[in-house]
Amino acid sequence: MIRHNLSPELPAPGSLQAMAVHLPDVAGHPNRAPFRGVLTLVDVPSTKPPSGARGHRVVLTRAAALAALPSLLGMAVDYVPSWDGHDARRKCGIITHADVDGARLRVAGYLYAKDFPEVERQLRHSSAGAMGMSWELADAHVADMNAAVWSLTRATFTGAAILLREKAAYRDTSFELTPDAPRCRTFTAGAHNPLRARAASRARTLRKEATWNCRQEKAWAR
Repeated sequence: MIRHNLSPELPAPGSLQAMAVHLPDVAGHPNRAPFRGVLTLVDVPSTKPPSGARGHRVVLTRAAALAALPSLLGMAVDYVPSWDGHDARRKCGIITHADVDGARLRVAGYLYAKDFPEVERQLRHSSAGAMGMSWELADAHVADMNAAVWSLTRATFTGAAILLREKAAYRDTSFELTPDAPRCRTFTAGAHNPLRARAASRARTLRKEATWNCRQEKAWAR
């Protein structure tokens, strides 16, 4: 589902590869059923036009996906009883993890299993690979409104729908319950980036060595 903005302005490249909101573990929580899924593909045209795209297939660019990744955290997953569309008022779970792995934008989180037993029942009894996902966007920027395939260069995620995979705009999406709480390695271009961390550590070591050498020179000068 797309709510679009006609501006073709490009976003600054996103540096975030993965993000997570860490909730405290509560063993056997009756209203938390962990899930994981593939929400969409990046830099890949959709199989069919999503809702709101005026009949156009779309491509979510990698830069747009990375820049929008933080907006996924805390957003809800929803459903309709026919499992073929969106209903933002039927929020049956929460997204706590999101990452881009190759062409796949993956998510994980918790389904409100006690509040929505019919959703948990559908997921547990559907055949493997039968369920998929569809994103919900706002403020989507299209590079060229006249193009046959719309290229989305900026967007904000407002949620996602659980639906039959065959009904999704991207056929290679997925959604399934998992036995364990969602886990996702946080990787950024900042403090959590291991390469940057090692570089920062090396810089601190060099500063300490420079300070020591300066003190030694002063001591010898006396």
